Amino acid sequence: MALLRRGRSAESDIPAAAPDEAGKGPARRAGAGAEPRPGRRRAPWYVALPVTLAAILAVFLAGAHLGLLPSLPNPFERRTVDRSQPVLLRSIQEMKRFTGAQGNFQVIVDLDHEAAFLPSALLGNRTLYVAAGTVDAYTDLSTLDKGAVTVSADRSTVTVVVPHARLAPAALDVRRSYVYLQQRGFFDRIGDFFGGNPGNQQQVEVLATQKIEQAAKDTELAQRAEQSTRTMLEGLLRSAGFTTVTVTMTA
Repeated sequence: MALLRRGRSAESDIPAAAPDEAGKGPARRAGAGAEPRPGRRRAPWYVALPVTLAAILAVFLAGAHLGLLPSLPNPFERRTVDRSQPVLLRSIQEMKRFTGAQGNFQVIVDLDHEAAFLPSALLGNRTLYVAAGTVDAYTDLSTLDKGAVTVSADRSTVTVVVPHARLAPAALDVRRSYVYLQQRGFFDRIGDFFGGNPGNQQQVEVLATQKIEQAAKDTELAQRAEQSTRTMLEGLLRSAGFTTVTVTMTA
């Protein structure tokens, strides 16, 4: 009897389990067979890897911008390599002439190659070339002979006969000359893809040179050169002791 009483008293000390919310049975104790809570799902590697690389790249770019990292070489940077051949001296000419004046000119060459029966969008090319060049007006002193200079007996008067001034060929200034516009037809573009057309550039340069030379003839450049030559000779001979200096231009 004592054992039964002890067993009942032991059973009475165990608290009764409370029914679950559905009322179907006693609720489970916390920590005793409880289901684990679902944690955060990790991103797949093919998503995490690009994000990580982008973050590392952003850190490097920020450090380079702020000067915290040494400068890194640019893999897409271009460089210019000069593989020109050595300059060859062909000849030397002694220039026995005095340049009395120089004219600076600029002309816009509009060269258009059109097809006879096709529109310019298919066949043809047009080039607008801005050309800048100079023309020198000079007096050739190499043709002077002994009779070109006449000195008086008292060496106070001198007469000098020099030829009229001439115009030198026009010289293009490549630093100030450039192609402003170039339009090419469809077939011309295809032809330029397989092989360039350097003759077109040369043609506009030759045409620009001719136009500048013609424009120089219509100016007073030669007359200004003759005046400068006369002034130069008079000053030179007066410094040599002559009081009367006469400079005459002849053909």
